Amino acid sequence: MLCFKFFLCLLLLASAAGVHSLDPTLNDDVLGLIVFKAGLSDPHSKLVSWNEDDPTPCNWVGIQCSPVTSRVTHLLLDGFSLSGHIGHGLLRLPFLRILSLSRNNFTGEINPDLPRLLPGLRVVDLTDNHLSGEIPDGFFQQCGSLRFVSFARNDLTGRIPASLTACSTLSTLDFSFNRLSGELPTGLWSLTGIKSLDLSDNSLEGEIPEGISSLPDLRTVSFRKNSFSGQLPPDIGSCPAVKEVDFSENSLSGPLPETLRKLKSCVSLSLAGNSFTGQVPHWIGELTSLESLDLSANNISGIVPTSIGRLSQLKHLNLSMNQLLGDLAESISSCRNLFSLDVSRNQLASSNLSSWLFNLAALHNLEALNLSSNALSGEIPPSIGALASLLVLDLSSNMLNGTIPSEIGAAVSLVKLNLNNNLLTGNIPSDINNCSSLTSLILSKNKLTGPIPAAIGDLTSLEFIDLSFNNFTGTLPKELTNLSHLLSFNISHNNLQGELPVGVFFNSIPPSSVAHNPSLCGSVVKRSCPSNHLKPIVLNPDSASSDSSPESSSSHHYHRKVVLSISALIAIGAAAFITLSVIAITLLNIHVRSSISRTAAAAAVAFSGGGEDFSCYSSGSDSNYGKLVMFSGKADSLAGCHDLLNKDFEIGRGGFGVAYKTMLQDGRSVVIKKLAVSSLVKSQHEFEREVKKLGKVKHRNLVAMEGYYWTPSLQLLIHECVSGGSLYKNLHDEASRCLPWRQRFNVILGMARGIALLHSMDVVHYNLKSSNVLIDEGGEAKVGDFGLARLLPTLDRCILSGKVQSALGYVAPEFACRTVKITEKCDVYGFGILVLEVVTGKRPVEYMEDDVVVLSDVVRRELEDGRLEECVDVRLRAEFPADEAIPVVKLGLICASQVPSNRPDMEEVVKILELIQSPADGQELME
Repeated sequence: MLCFKFFLCLLLLASAAGVHSLDPTLNDDVLGLIVFKAGLSDPHSKLVSWNEDDPTPCNWVGIQCSPVTSRVTHLLLDGFSLSGHIGHGLLRLPFLRILSLSRNNFTGEINPDLPRLLPGLRVVDLTDNHLSGEIPDGFFQQCGSLRFVSFARNDLTGRIPASLTACSTLSTLDFSFNRLSGELPTGLWSLTGIKSLDLSDNSLEGEIPEGISSLPDLRTVSFRKNSFSGQLPPDIGSCPAVKEVDFSENSLSGPLPETLRKLKSCVSLSLAGNSFTGQVPHWIGELTSLESLDLSANNISGIVPTSIGRLSQLKHLNLSMNQLLGDLAESISSCRNLFSLDVSRNQLASSNLSSWLFNLAALHNLEALNLSSNALSGEIPPSIGALASLLVLDLSSNMLNGTIPSEIGAAVSLVKLNLNNNLLTGNIPSDINNCSSLTSLILSKNKLTGPIPAAIGDLTSLEFIDLSFNNFTGTLPKELTNLSHLLSFNISHNNLQGELPVGVFFNSIPPSSVAHNPSLCGSVVKRSCPSNHLKPIVLNPDSASSDSSPESSSSHHYHRKVVLSISALIAIGAAAFITLSVIAITLLNIHVRSSISRTAAAAAVAFSGGGEDFSCYSSGSDSNYGKLVMFSGKADSLAGCHDLLNKDFEIGRGGFGVAYKTMLQDGRSVVIKKLAVSSLVKSQHEFEREVKKLGKVKHRNLVAMEGYYWTPSLQLLIHECVSGGSLYKNLHDEASRCLPWRQRFNVILGMARGIALLHSMDVVHYNLKSSNVLIDEGGEAKVGDFGLARLLPTLDRCILSGKVQSALGYVAPEFACRTVKITEKCDVYGFGILVLEVVTGKRPVEYMEDDVVVLSDVVRRELEDGRLEECVDVRLRAEFPADEAIPVVKLGLICASQVPSNRPDMEEVVKILELIQSPADGQELME
């Protein structure tokens, strides 16, 4: 410490006397970096290698030096969780070329002295911090050879400084996701070397001036989500290299400038959410490189030109929320690569929907089709089944009539089906049970009749069902209780009868969802159901034999008496047995319910945030009452807490316990994990301390813990409910659709980011496997069940290792009971196996007839034989970028190294994946 203070003193002297007055044997770079570090908070000791006693910093973490001069050229501290201000120490680094501090927690204003470094800097990346205030006016006056600047995702205010126009060498500028305001600086278009310009998600205003044509190398431009007005710059089309144009969600108006037709290389054009007028221009078909076209939410009218069919590369087309007329389908059918088509909320009309869908059936890649809120009429044709790749179909709010064809069952990939607000009649076809991936079935406001088919109970992924405002009759099928993922179920305004199904969802269904069914009964509708009594045993004393002789009659009369006596005895005995059984069962039920009530009574809750007592049942003074804490601070209770003892609502089991799905009183679904290791759980104080730490872990790629419940004999963990199923199910369930490569890569990157955050907070997952990774409705990966080992005493982890670490194939080889040390490297190994599982589509360990196949061994052999591409899941049919897939597989193998020290940290893994995803950007950054 004394040495460090001595260095600071030297630095102060240097500031007063000039740099060259220092002893030449002292390294300025060491001084500057140590002073910079002194002003930081480093919660995870990422900078522990920064030692003021070192003669050079070239071996420090995050530092790169010139091989010629040994002076610091790169400062790369991305994602280190550092906080504090960006201090003056950096001014001691005159040879610094790349300054990258993204994804940290730096606060305060941008250091106004930082421009003194700019003459030598080529890259300044302060993305994703908490910087505030204005960008100093003269910040860019001496920007020298600056090529890359990003202040994106901060909280900066004020205007874009006019000095920016002096940066003639700038190629990338990103000020997105701030609160910048005012007009664009005069001379912005003088940055003639700019390739990427992103000013999106700010509060910039005024008109966009002409002159953008002076940027010959412009590739991407985004002014999305600002308040720009006036017309689109008329010379926008004079940027021949531009590939992505996004001026969506502004207040631009007027017709689309004709110069846009020159954007022959443009891949993505988004002008949505403005006030553009006129028609879709006929020259739109000349933009043959377009893959995405979004003109939604404007005032565009007229007929869509047939030339749009020449966009053979088009994958996404959105023309919704305009005033379009006519019939679009014939020209669209030539866009054979189309994935999504949204023309909803227009005035499109057709008296023959069959012709529409017949033409669209040629689009074999179509996954999302939205024709809602138009004037389409006619029947839904059987050809609907030809759209086998369709995931989303929305035909709502039209004038469709006829029945729902049974061929709908051939659209086996359907996830969302919306036929709401039409004139459809007939029954729901039972063939709909073939659509096993359905999560949303909306058929409300039609004229459908008949019973609700039991086949709906086979659609176990359903989350939303709306059958309201129809003429359905009959009773509700008991198979509806199979729908364990239900979040919403509406059957109001029908003629259904009988009792509602019993179950965790139906026990707490809102009354409005079942209203206006006069013959429905049950507690929810406050109408008792008629009792079902046993029919009395009836003996027929008049039954006689066909023999009519007196002797025979007498004999038979005597025989009948004997038989009747025996029959009567049997009947009486049977009746007595039944009565006794009923009594016994009733007493047993009373006893069980009493026991359950006593157990559930322990679920009385005391909310620290709400300041009031709550109970799943009636509250009382029982000392066994437990404590329920919701991290949101809102008082709530588990509407289905009494169902935790019912196996019908169990959704999974693991080494730590059993998981159930239930609902809070506000109707929100949650997952409850009932810990099965109560005898080994820490004391209440330690348990609550550790759980609250886990509750603070928040990330888009982690399953959020929302609360907990404690009694000495029962501990519950409350997590958010993630609707898309586990990664295991999505990869290995035959009924699931094959995940495309892009989603697989995003899942891998999402898992890495989630685990990296856990490690940055000193949380080790301990039990990584594909069943503990969930996929949300947007396809994002969420890692769950993390940090549960923290709830157990250290000495007991070894005892539980065989039970909890039960996922064969994911366990690091050094994980041995006697010598176990739970480290982050164990998680890295499990992550590596997960990467291989996602890319190959194969389980970590598979059992053959006479052999056991270990996935990591197979992939290593293929790498050694130069056949790594053959490891990629065959279902992708070579539709994957080899330049991404191969490096990802190699990364998985490195993470799954047998030697822990060879495995990278998860922060490094994230960086590598981001470079793999965009190698060109990464290369440019490091040049």
